[in-house]
Amino acid sequence: MDPIIVGLLGVVALLVLLFFGMNIGFTMVVVGFFGYMILTNMTAAMGLFASVPFTTVNNYGLSVIPLFVLMGQFAYYAGISQDLYTFCNKWIGRVPGGLASATIVACAFFAAICGSATATTATLGVVCLPEMRKYNYKDELACGSIAAGGTLGILIPPSTGFILYAIQAEESIGTMFAAGILPGIFLAAVYVMTILILVKRNPSLAPMGEKVSFVEKLKSIKGVIAILILFVIVLGGIFAGIFTANEGAAIGAFGALLFMIGKKKFNWENLKKSCMDTLRTSGMIFMIMIGAYVFGYFLTLTRLPVMLAETVAASNVPDFLVIVAILAIYAVLGCFVDSLPLIVLLTPIFLPIVTDMGFSAVWFGVLMVMIMQLGLITPPVGMCVYVMKGIAKDVSLGRIFKGVAPFVVALIIAVIIVALVTPLSLGLPQLMYDYTY
Repeated sequence: MDPIIVGLLGVVALLVLLFFGMNIGFTMVVVGFFGYMILTNMTAAMGLFASVPFTTVNNYGLSVIPLFVLMGQFAYYAGISQDLYTFCNKWIGRVPGGLASATIVACAFFAAICGSATATTATLGVVCLPEMRKYNYKDELACGSIAAGGTLGILIPPSTGFILYAIQAEESIGTMFAAGILPGIFLAAVYVMTILILVKRNPSLAPMGEKVSFVEKLKSIKGVIAILILFVIVLGGIFAGIFTANEGAAIGAFGALLFMIGKKKFNWENLKKSCMDTLRTSGMIFMIMIGAYVFGYFLTLTRLPVMLAETVAASNVPDFLVIVAILAIYAVLGCFVDSLPLIVLLTPIFLPIVTDMGFSAVWFGVLMVMIMQLGLITPPVGMCVYVMKGIAKDVSLGRIFKGVAPFVVALIIAVIIVALVTPLSLGLPQLMYDYTY
């Protein structure tokens, strides 16, 4: 059978199995194994199991993932979310929709520690929703702002999505982190502007917050100063070249542990939960990576990525339309499949096309992560929305999706602006690392 045909059938089989809810890592292993066996033989296919799992988990670059995850877990069980929200609320709670805006800013800060969209939504949802309800915020705005703010977890460094993309694209993790800072801040600002517009048009969505004295604002800084120092040390050290991303992650995890001890939240139960949650998350990511490598070997034999790149290169379609089409594919698939598997699965397919057209791999990585944020807040999956539903059990999914809708529009606008204004994604990498492409 023609390898191209086998490759196309393999991709279709993969998508069908994913839509039926099969585990993404296991699905890629199964489809990759049988596809490789069809194109070679059983002995060669079995050889994948003798090498791929070990070489994947033995990859030094991947050790950064469990360390950053552990850092986020320590910070979470230390109770940092309440401190962050209190700080943000004290400073911007009086502006129209101030509590919702404070939620977005708190999500941005927490994302800088956590690196997970669903964890950011779950953590801030528990803290912020009761506060907004206490001040009679409409559930649509309250739930929508939390779910949208949660998506910042995969964009603002240290982002697990950027780590996986950097490994797949063979780019520096530090460069990808630097590229994500300004787009993350910009998207958070766009979300806040969206809230201001919504409340200006309909003041009943969000009553005015309480007045807070300047002294109280200054006191609120005390609760977040330690974790902000840790954030500056970790990312600042990586950007300055003082230590590698792996070393920075280890320092961050240790610093977050000290923060937990200082907050008097260190006990056997919190330590156990932090480690178990880290093991579960890291195990899931490593399984995805193993599956992606097995499936990648299969795709290499089919020459499907090469054929796709050659077809695009030979066509007369404008380059920007190709980028739009690729991002549209990410957006659609992101509605059904989690963002991390998509990064691992699709990067080897589409990145050669993007770089062959002369675009930056770092620029494309930022756009890819941003567009996949759509999948976290759009039906039918919308993981951040479902997490929010689990917290706000008395609010229907329809109302939460309605509340998220303005933020979906804001996110699309932000993606377009970041795509057109390249200094937003490439300015810091060029300044810090003299990045060129």
